[in-house]
Amino acid sequence: MKNLWRDSDAEAMVEAYAKKGINRDLALRTYTTRLLGGEPRLVLHGGGNTSVKTVVSDIVGDEWEVLCVKGSGWDMGTIEPEGLPAVKMASLLKARKLDALSDEDMVTLQRANLVDPASPNPSVEALLHAFLPHKFVDHTHSTAILAIADQAASKEMSSAIFGKKMGFVPYIMPGFALAKAAAEVFDRDPDVDGLILDKHGIFTFGETAKEAYDRMIHYVTLAEDYVRDHGKNPFTPAILPQTIAPASEIASMLRGAVAVARGDGRYDRMVSEFRTSPAILEFVNAREVEDMASRGVSTPDLSIRIKTGPMVLPAPDADRIEDFRSVIDARVAAFVADYTEYFRTNDARDDVKRTMLDPMPRLTLVPGLGMFGHGRTLKDAKIAADVGEMWIEAARDAESVGRFEPVSRPDLFDLEYWSLEQAKLAGAKPKPLTGQVAFVTGGAGAIGAATAKLFAREGAHVVVADLDGGKASDIAKAIGNQSIGVACDVTDPASVRAAFDRAVATFGGVDILVSNAGAAWEGAIATLDDSLLRRSFELNFFSHQLVAQNAVRIMKQQGTGGALLFNASKQAVNPGAKFGAYGLPKAATLFLSRQYALEHGADGIRSNAVNADRIRSGLLDDEMIAKRAAARGLSVKDYMGGNLLGQEVTAEDVAQAFLNHALAERTTADVTTVDGGNIAAALR
Repeated sequence: MKNLWRDSDAEAMVEAYAKKGINRDLALRTYTTRLLGGEPRLVLHGGGNTSVKTVVSDIVGDEWEVLCVKGSGWDMGTIEPEGLPAVKMASLLKARKLDALSDEDMVTLQRANLVDPASPNPSVEALLHAFLPHKFVDHTHSTAILAIADQAASKEMSSAIFGKKMGFVPYIMPGFALAKAAAEVFDRDPDVDGLILDKHGIFTFGETAKEAYDRMIHYVTLAEDYVRDHGKNPFTPAILPQTIAPASEIASMLRGAVAVARGDGRYDRMVSEFRTSPAILEFVNAREVEDMASRGVSTPDLSIRIKTGPMVLPAPDADRIEDFRSVIDARVAAFVADYTEYFRTNDARDDVKRTMLDPMPRLTLVPGLGMFGHGRTLKDAKIAADVGEMWIEAARDAESVGRFEPVSRPDLFDLEYWSLEQAKLAGAKPKPLTGQVAFVTGGAGAIGAATAKLFAREGAHVVVADLDGGKASDIAKAIGNQSIGVACDVTDPASVRAAFDRAVATFGGVDILVSNAGAAWEGAIATLDDSLLRRSFELNFFSHQLVAQNAVRIMKQQGTGGALLFNASKQAVNPGAKFGAYGLPKAATLFLSRQYALEHGADGIRSNAVNADRIRSGLLDDEMIAKRAAARGLSVKDYMGGNLLGQEVTAEDVAQAFLNHALAERTTADVTTVDGGNIAAALR
């Protein structure tokens, strides 16, 4: 592993932080923490921590000897000094004399001794850092180290590779007991440069930040060299179907299969992230893949991300793809049954009251294709996929030099259902649309952008589709929540299919369609040019049918229902003079929404429409507003507020109507009027 320490970079950081009142110790601690955190083979999504023992002053100027240790929620790759909260050392050291300390009391002790009470919770391994005497302490979950630690003969292999320079700590769950055990191993031989924690990872330490970091890189490199020099290919290629179906063919099926059914046709959906590479394919294409997956995760904290390990599917035969959903369902059912039994068996070991987490897999391996990460958000799905890649590397390397034997299931359960982790999960409340994917056409327009923004705020990942792909991407970036913008000509079947394929490739599927794109043309109906009317029908009717067909195709593959939401417009029920070119296709679109409600209610797909009027947008721009107001002898304000409420209706009001429909799980074939009150346009 490459050593990234640079004296010039270290000193530059010391100088920069000195201007902010940060001392040299903490500046260098921040520097090497970032070096470690930026390497996924060392630290991945919270899997590691660092510390420095130094002196700081509190708000009244009193000085304290403290442990600055990584705080909960901080990413080591981008950490700032405030991500290393200072804890008073004296009380931490006194704790070593205790015979036992519960996890809750340990957290209380650490928080009670924070110099700044507003700091994040110190790492659960803070006591281990404190009990070691060195100034700088580094801890990672190196994949190369795990290849050695995840062995039945891990202690002997560790000794052969590292000699007497690394202590060895048998597996103990993180917390007070591990901190005491690790300190006792160190006390027996204070000359070691670090500790190997069985089934867990590695600690190195030193009197300087560079020394601790150099030792980490050195011992990880020794493990890498050992695997390279002694490893043998442990896998035999499996025989796969002649033609493998592409990931796009199974992504929506898989996403639907892992959704958590809440009953009565309601689901907590997940988002999927697909990954493939030569290394992934070598692993998933092996005959041994199911056996490897059944053995568990490479380090216990991964259970928080991928549960007891991956689910494995058979290779999807392109010639039998129509049967593959039933295959997926069977594998998911088997995974759920196994996880449920895992919970039941281990929960019965004591009298602690626990609630089983949802039993769905978070990582799926697919021979011939690669792997899918699953999560309630795209961020969670990406984390699962990241973890999956490192799990594959650690498991493969462990098997290449011996036999991959990670932590036992009872020990895994203890960490997955750790009271501290349960408390974190209990505090994480999903938003109304968490896990759902919304596809919004005309997404760069006023109504489309307002709808995309509102849906993202309520938890949905949004595909902002617009003829202007650049504007769509700008909107997606602005609304956040890892939404994407796509260029889409809704009148072109190939363009629409490509846009929906992009949604599936990015998120795994689609749950909500907001079919909003449109444009208005004026002209007396008796003299209207036929080509203009046909053009309007292409955009204002047939495009709605085209996007709805694509959405329904995906929704049926998922099998979890969905919502089709159409912008029907006031013109559909209350036509205006010389506006027939717009109103006629809109009337057809209104009835299209009802046809979908009629034919796909049995699939759990709801179809509703919004009837809006006088919304400032690309259809009704300032010039048209002024013209229509003048034609009626009204001011712009009186024209825009010309309704029963006397108030202008905005794009945000229309967006709210779309959101209400998306959340109304027992409403279909409905039309919601958003016009401030116009009796002539009210449905009868």
